[in-house]
Amino acid sequence: MTIRQHPAVGAPIWIDLMTSDRDASVAFYTELFGWTSDEPNPDFGSYSNFRLHGEEVAGLMTAEPGAPSDMWSVYLATPDAAATVEAARNAGASVTVDAMAVGDLGTMAVVVDPGGAVIGMWQPGEHRGGVVATTNAPCHFELHTTSYDAVLPFYRDVFGWTISTAADEPGFRYSTYDLADGENAGIMDASVFGDGASNCWSVYFAADDVAATLARAVELGGAVLHGPDITPYGVLAAATDATGALFKLRGDV
Repeated sequence: MTIRQHPAVGAPIWIDLMTSDRDASVAFYTELFGWTSDEPNPDFGSYSNFRLHGEEVAGLMTAEPGAPSDMWSVYLATPDAAATVEAARNAGASVTVDAMAVGDLGTMAVVVDPGGAVIGMWQPGEHRGGVVATTNAPCHFELHTTSYDAVLPFYRDVFGWTISTAADEPGFRYSTYDLADGENAGIMDASVFGDGASNCWSVYFAADDVAATLARAVELGGAVLHGPDITPYGVLAAATDATGALFKLRGDV
């Protein structure tokens, strides 16, 4: 089991779910992935953590009335959140949450990249990051963007990514940021999807059996969006949980 205790700069280090229904989210993910859930912490807005085999894997918070909800957020590692926020602003991002200390746990911030996708950042303190790269944990992090040419230099310059081109052909442009632990983040040109394309980050969770995990998700009140699809990158699928939050699955062929 891999925990990003000493993550590379810019590596996805944490995810959390903003939910409209805490009880429904806890029931769904504990049943689907075998996670456990900590009690809400009143000192941090009733934020709580999911755990996998006793280790922190994701966060959970109930959305305020009227605020966006039922979505997963991705946080990238930074050694200096305040400096990264300033670099993001200078590179064309708007700032949603300025650098803010979260007790002794670390410092967070949230920005909107030049393509309109929300991305968080985390400067580790006592909280060093979550489990990745094992079954029922995050294994890939993906940005769909209609501003592909603009966001590649943004993540390179602001978060220090070394970007590799995985595909560059009509209808499929994809770049990756490869990490030492074998996992990576990806950026897809979503303009091929037309006017309905969204600019957003999503999280893939590793599954031993994607089809069975999808079937269980439906039993728990979720819905299948597509898949399982056999691809050169593994068996892929997308679904929504019991509140409508998007998540994705990846397994071996």
